[in-house]
Amino acid sequence: MKKCMVSWSGGKDSCLALINARAQGHTPVVLLNMMNENGKVSRSHAIPQEILQQQGKLMGLPVVTKPVSWEQYEEVFISTLQELKEKYSIEAGVFGDIDLQEHRNWEEMVCTQSGLKALLPLWQQNRKALVLEMINIGIEAHIVSCNETMGATYLGEKITPMLIDQLEQIGVDACGENGEYHTLVVNAPMFKNKMQVQFGNKIQNGNYWFIEMKLL
Repeated sequence: MKKCMVSWSGGKDSCLALINARAQGHTPVVLLNMMNENGKVSRSHAIPQEILQQQGKLMGLPVVTKPVSWEQYEEVFISTLQELKEKYSIEAGVFGDIDLQEHRNWEEMVCTQSGLKALLPLWQQNRKALVLEMINIGIEAHIVSCNETMGATYLGEKITPMLIDQLEQIGVDACGENGEYHTLVVNAPMFKNKMQVQFGNKIQNGNYWFIEMKLL
């Protein structure tokens, strides 16, 4: 039973991790998202600051965002955990990783250095079963970034069992755990109401595709 910070991407895995941490008796009190250097959008997902903050408002939780380069990521993450420990009296960090051991090793390391325990509520569960669980409990998530294998076609699409089947047919992991795609949660059981988001232009950056989005 621990007060905790949730490493919040704005996507489906961190959302389910938060829900499952609560079900295990823990109390999430703050969300943390690492942004790109200009502080306008999140890393990997490219979710705008205002949308992340709106997610927090819909859950009644503060969202702390930190602009950071990849080179300074670890250093800033650890210092931020220490700040959150001081301000919110947290005892643990919640992470949404499923089975990538190197990710778990890093999360346990940064938490240990901050005097916290790393909690991974989704660890070693079946990837596809987790996606279906997310859908069944009312998490609505849309694809907001993806690799070249998927291309621009799937951007903005809502995650459904049918879509998951399509992704598996083209060789994409059901959960996107290998980084094939990232999502934005617009509704979940703990949201006060559904978040209204408009999707816009699709942009390629290197070997990854992103979609512009804004609050309505």
